[in-house]
Amino acid sequence: MRWLDHRAPMPESLRGAIIALGNFDGFHLGHQAVANEAIGWAREEGRPSIVATFDPHPVRLFKPDAPPFRLTTLEQRHELYLAAGATAMLVFHFDRELASTTAQDFVNVLLHERIGAAGVVTGEDFTFGKGRGGNRQVLADLGREAGIETRAVPPVMESGEPVSSSRVRTALQAGNCLAATRLLTRPFAIRGVVQHGDKRGREIGYPTANLPLEQYLRPRFGIYAVTGRVLSTGQELKGAANIGVRPTFDPPKELLEPHFFDFSGDLYGQEIEVAFHHFLRPEAKFDSLDALMAQMKADCDRARELLG
Repeated sequence: MRWLDHRAPMPESLRGAIIALGNFDGFHLGHQAVANEAIGWAREEGRPSIVATFDPHPVRLFKPDAPPFRLTTLEQRHELYLAAGATAMLVFHFDRELASTTAQDFVNVLLHERIGAAGVVTGEDFTFGKGRGGNRQVLADLGREAGIETRAVPPVMESGEPVSSSRVRTALQAGNCLAATRLLTRPFAIRGVVQHGDKRGREIGYPTANLPLEQYLRPRFGIYAVTGRVLSTGQELKGAANIGVRPTFDPPKELLEPHFFDFSGDLYGQEIEVAFHHFLRPEAKFDSLDALMAQMKADCDRARELLG
């Protein structure tokens, strides 16, 4: 699957594509509905289908000090779009230049001239262009003039409310993995390269793989039943993980620390993905290592039970 940059020339073989246009950070049920409409439309007409996203997220430009909120990396999105059936992923590099592009230029210069889109699918609430000057009606009007057909997909409802990235984030911040999984159609997952730590887990019989959190949303800090995937080999693992600041140890440091059951290999320097299935308990500070070890055993037993 191709990975395209909006600043580079569009390959001729991908001009005339149907574009699913949005941010699609979480690629939840609502985002999937937009992508599926574009992919189905493209197949009906024998055209390529492209899922477009914006990176960095526009909030990062306008509010650089905002707390981390990312639900996926570009690499994860690329895999998700491929699994959905798209021909390519197009990344709109969101910088000052793109932010100052008017809605008219976005359609005429980017979508029409540079990308050569034949059709564009968005959500009904999609906005674009300088100062959010464009919406689905503006897109339809400008597209008609440029020879681009447009479609808008209504919100996907779940439990009486529209599915949104905000709902996913709220569920994760509450430790509600099951709700987040329903909205995403998969568990929320953090991907990173395993780093060397202080080896505390190894010393007490529970070695962990230490992952930085970077710009990912912080789910509720605590202990989770998780699964892991080693990207280089595809190996699947089960375990229990702490995400938070490790209050029993000094100094406090934000980390994701999964302990994988029945695993004795070396993961240092490997890229792994850790998926959150069940919240077990909040982080706690223990008065002794014996108390911590007893609780870790109970956590691992519970995680094994929940993961089957």
